[in-house]
Parts: sequence; C-alpha cells; structure tokens
Amino acid sequence: MKILVLNSGSSSVKYQFIDVKNRSILAKGVIDRVGMSDSVVTHERYDGDKVKISAEVLDHQTAIEYVLAVLLSKNHGVIQDKSEIEAVGHRVVHGGESFSESVLIDDRVMNEIRENIELAPLHNPHNLRGIQAVLKHLPGTPQVAVFDTAFHQKMPPQAFLYGIPYLLYRRYKIRRYGFHGTSHFYVSQKVAELLGKPISELKIITAHLGNGCSMAAVDRGVSVDTTMGFTPLEGLLMGTRSGDLDPSIILHVVGREGLSLAEANTLLNKHSGLLGISGLTSDMREIVSEKKAGNRQAELAFQVFSYRVKKYIGAYAAAMGGLDALVFTGGIGENSPDVRAESCRDLSFLGIEVDEARNNSGEKDKPISSDASRVKVYALPTNEELVIALDTMRIVESHKD
Repeated sequence: MKILVLNSGSSSVKYQFIDVKNRSILAKGVIDRVGMSDSVVTHERYDGDKVKISAEVLDHQTAIEYVLAVLLSKNHGVIQDKSEIEAVGHRVVHGGESFSESVLIDDRVMNEIRENIELAPLHNPHNLRGIQAVLKHLPGTPQVAVFDTAFHQKMPPQAFLYGIPYLLYRRYKIRRYGFHGTSHFYVSQKVAELLGKPISELKIITAHLGNGCSMAAVDRGVSVDTTMGFTPLEGLLMGTRSGDLDPSIILHVVGREGLSLAEANTLLNKHSGLLGISGLTSDMREIVSEKKAGNRQAELAFQVFSYRVKKYIGAYAAAMGGLDALVFTGGIGENSPDVRAESCRDLSFLGIEVDEARNNSGEKDKPISSDASRVKVYALPTNEELVIALDTMRIVESHKD
C-alpha cells in the first residue's frame, strides 16, 4: 500500500509518500511559509532527484495542490495518477481523552478534533485544515488520524492527575496528556526488537530529545508516565521552553514585569530553555561547542539540560520498579554523545554504564552501554512517519469488507 503522510503545521506542510510494503520512502518534502507570497516547495525523490520551487501558497488547500502536483510531475514525480495514493495518514497533535489509538477519519472524528482545539490551539486547527484539503483534492481516499497523545492515554490516574481541585479536571479536562507519542512508541518497539525480547516483558525509558523534549516510562509496552503534560511545556528543559518550574515563578514575574498572559506564554515557550539560560542559542550543537570553548553560560545550560534528563531516568526507573533498556532519540538524543554521557553519569547503581568508545562511534542499532551494564542503552533514530503510515494501513485494511 502506498500512503501519503502529512504533517500540516501553521506555516508549513511536511509530507512523505511511503510504500509501506517495502517500508521505503518514494518521495518527501516540505512546503514552507504557507500563507505567504514567498512560499518554497522543497521536494526530494527516492533516487536523490531534488527540486526547489518558489510559489505563492496562501492556504493549506493550495499547499496540498502543490504536494499532489509535484508527486504527479513528469520530471520529479513518482506517480502517474492520484489513485496511486491509496490512503492519507495525518499527524494530529491532540486527541484529548477522545482517542487512545489511531482512527479512520469521518465527520465524528473531525468534530472531536475540532472540540480539542482548545487543548492545542497552535496545532489542531492546522491539522484539521490539512484533512479538509485532502477531502477536496482526493475525495473518496481514506484518511487516518494518528495522534501524538494517543500512546499516553493508558497512563493511570496517579500519573496524569495534577494536585488541583478535581472539579477542574472534570470541567476542563486539565490533566497530563503527553506528546511525541508516535516517537516513544516506535523506539520502544525498536529496542525490544533489537533485544530479541517481547516488549510485554520489558521496562523501557525512552528519551526524545530535540528542540522539544520528552521522556516516557514504557512498562511492558504501555506508557505509564511521560514528562510533557497538559501542554508540551512541562518536563525537561528544551530548546526554548522552560520545562518544569514552580508555578508561582510566573505569577511573580508577571507582577514584577507587568506582562500580559500572552507575553508570559511567549516568555516560557520562546525565550526560555537552552536559549534562556545560555543567552546564546537553542541549538545543542552550538551549546556543546561553546561549552568546550570555555563559555560558562553554555556549560550551565548543558548541565541543567542533562541533569533534568538524569532525574527523570531515576524517577521512571522507580515508577516502573525496574529498568531493562534506556533509549535516546531525536536530534539531540541520537546525535549528541556528550548529552548521553552526562545524562547517564553516576547511574551505575541503576545498572546503567555507558561505554565511551561505543557512545562516540555513531553506530546505530547497537548498544552504547558497556558489556557490564545491566541496562542496555541505545541511541536510535526515530521514524514517526513510518509509524503513521503503518497505522494508516492497519486502520484502512481493518475497515475493508
């Protein structure tokens, strides 16, 4: 089955066209600056053929038109007819409590996604626009919604409830939802495969570290806790997000600085994290480089970041009553041996020992832990698009007569 995977954001539409049978990417690309007159379409075919097109893409309807046009292009495309797109899988950020797994999209599902806009106002409206654009341009083609939050929907109440009046949960659904679910699902399944054991027998901590960061405690295949919460702001220090902090801090700063709610939100989401502490950048590669050059603020940002990861490793090992594997993924998790080494430092009491040579080798699908380490540690690339494509195929085939 050939499936088009779409990630519709506020100003971009990312896509991959995947032959699920062979698990191969036939084409991929991104349309940047959607809603502007100077948009850019970047497309790459499986054989390395690349094209970049300047265009005026004022809305998601037009963006999907361009995606289809480049897939059909004689010079750069991979299909001859729209009918070769057998299904479309959408990344949808927030499913709330409505969805604990991927679903075939119909009017009811679209209404539920719309109802959850208040939980993800920066994401769900654009995810919905992508779905509506496909309805227009590919009528009759089955569409599947794959939710970032779904993998975490089996968390027990003690993990997802906050210490606020229960009435607020019942009235406004204020609770921990968690995000990056497709990534945590993929790498936990992958590490079980590498270990040659059923995931139903394993306790795994997954660390998705990128510009946005989250960790999950995956107990026998089920996410029982995760660091992101009601929004993606909670938990680990991130590129520009604060992560965990005393709620009174923001009340104090708002009062002292005279910030509006919107300005406070921007402070926590756009000007904090690695950028806020270092005063330099949100890019961990630059942080590590500056740290090695003797920049004290960069060193501090690096240490705070790694310390937060270490704390959650300990917390989640305790939450699960043990640990068999630790997996690092995401741009930082996969590519920064410095972060991995520092995050695992002095954790031998948990059975975690990282081998320096293996950690720095850059090899994939092999443990970076020492032979003496009871817990196997891996650095693995995630593949959220493949998860979306596989789930889309599964859902579509299950609804066939």
